[in-house]
Amino acid sequence: MMTDTIADMLTRIRNAVSVEHSHVDVPHSRLKFGVAEVMKREGYIWDFEVVQTEDGKSALTLRVHLKYGPNGEKVIQHVKRISSPGRRVYRRANLLKPVLNGLGINILSTNRGVISDREARQNNIGGEVLCEIW
Repeated sequence: MMTDTIADMLTRIRNAVSVEHSHVDVPHSRLKFGVAEVMKREGYIWDFEVVQTEDGKSALTLRVHLKYGPNGEKVIQHVKRISSPGRRVYRRANLLKPVLNGLGINILSTNRGVISDREARQNNIGGEVLCEIW
């Protein structure tokens, strides 16, 4: 049984980027779907899709298509889990600082869904800081 599914997703993405895979498959959930949506909106991945598993059973898989630069440079350099099941980290909108002076993002879970720190500051919304990407 896995206790931190977001950390598992981020680790799969980190490992796939390190060996330059074109995509990575992650077990589907609404929260992971939201994280992938923010990563696409901010330009860290090409796309994502929900696919049925090979055996055709009830489990769905989230397929994340990774993004690389024109010369093969990695778009995702760093992925770090901030809030964990044992230590939740919450921030108000006025306490959210830009990551690497705006070159990176934090992904937050708020009462209005999963959003980036830029959107949270813009809409004056705080929430749980899920991860940091740059």
